[in-house]
Amino acid sequence: MAEVLVEATYVRHHKKKIALIFSAMRHFAEELKQLGYNVEYIHLDDPGNTGSLKGEVERAMMRQPFDRLLITEPGEWRLREELNTWPDQLGMTVEILEDDRFIASITEFESWAYGRKQLRMEYFYRLMRRKTGLLMTLDGEPEGHRWNFDSENRKPAKSKLDFPTHLEFEPDSITEDVLRLVEVRFNDHFGELRPFWFPVTRSQAVQLRDAFIERALPQFGKFQDAMLADEKFLFHSLLSSSLNIGLLDPLDLCRRAEKAFYDGKAPLNSVEGFIRQIIGWREYVRGFYWLKGPDYGQSNFLQAEKSLPDFYWTGKTEMACVSSVVTQTKVESYAHHIQRLMITGNFALLSGVSPQEVHEWYLAVYADAFEWVELPNTLGMSQFADGGILASKPYAASGSYINKMSDYCRHCAYDVNKKHGENACPFNFLYWDFIARHRDKLQNNPRMAMVYRTWNQMKEETRHAHRSSAAAFKKNLG
Repeated sequence: MAEVLVEATYVRHHKKKIALIFSAMRHFAEELKQLGYNVEYIHLDDPGNTGSLKGEVERAMMRQPFDRLLITEPGEWRLREELNTWPDQLGMTVEILEDDRFIASITEFESWAYGRKQLRMEYFYRLMRRKTGLLMTLDGEPEGHRWNFDSENRKPAKSKLDFPTHLEFEPDSITEDVLRLVEVRFNDHFGELRPFWFPVTRSQAVQLRDAFIERALPQFGKFQDAMLADEKFLFHSLLSSSLNIGLLDPLDLCRRAEKAFYDGKAPLNSVEGFIRQIIGWREYVRGFYWLKGPDYGQSNFLQAEKSLPDFYWTGKTEMACVSSVVTQTKVESYAHHIQRLMITGNFALLSGVSPQEVHEWYLAVYADAFEWVELPNTLGMSQFADGGILASKPYAASGSYINKMSDYCRHCAYDVNKKHGENACPFNFLYWDFIARHRDKLQNNPRMAMVYRTWNQMKEETRHAHRSSAAAFKKNLG
């Protein structure tokens, strides 16, 4: 096992993300040694560390020659293409093993996708429900006679709700060593390193899992899209990073959530919504990523070219929602899916920011972000850069959506009820500018028909006011 500089810096990962992965690696190495395995572990600051995986394999060959290498398939095309060159460059057999942290194999997803005109997650999700039997009756029907209870899971939250206290794990000596390393070697990376609370072992991840199922899962469903400025976590699980680095098994996690429903401890809408995120969306985007290939990352259907504004790194903007989410991201290396999709993602989409810059930002700043899951979410769902291959419509919204689902607007310098002009919420006029700007590409989308009817019915002076406000705002965006 090797900590290498290339993997920590190919994007400027959040300090907490680097610390999480290195600490989890070191703890796992110690667990393996306790089980009797012979583990050769290369620390980042070990003398002679080459800084790359290939370099460390070559050094290992010099220490003790071998003629076969087994390695788990990586989660990025970048690494997969590099591994494909190793047999010739290293002069040995390189066997790439299937990653068993998923329910569907890459081949299984390819078989499902073959010949389909549209690759909609909902239908793949139903396949996974049938495959696993999760929330399925004995006669092969979905529990509650519905596959999806999403319509019940879109309620705003009030700050007076009884939110659970999420577990935080005190760093032990191994994690403290890693934190000191990150403080020195990655001091100029984004984010705050302390306090550090992430689970770094399977036993800690299990504690977090059990606490979520007991304390938060019952309310998770209906409030999963809600946002509150003073509540970072609400009823969310915080388990995605543990899933993505292999501390938890996704099917086991889903079965435990399912048991909570059958035991009468959590309602169906909460359990189904949680399971859908894992065996539906998580599995779907991973299959989609490998199906579409490395060129997918260059998609830019809307020809967005603007640079990512500085406040994505500093949080210094008078837009309360953006400032709150970026500041939270800076502190925690975490924001939940609606904060990512409908605040930072929505703003970038409306403003015409380069989807590749948005992608690199998401990949860098979130502890659970690995390219197989982050890239399709960003380019396909958040930025509509693939033109609708993954999402059926752009996830664009004005300030009214944010006002409905959060309390950000109460503390904002801008007026969410004002549509254009001075002090108007930027999301309002940017939304209509986006609609007008991309009319040729979007007006024939059936899910956008009502929006364009509204635009067509506006008075000319109103349309002009929206676009003039947007032009003035974007001119000073930087």
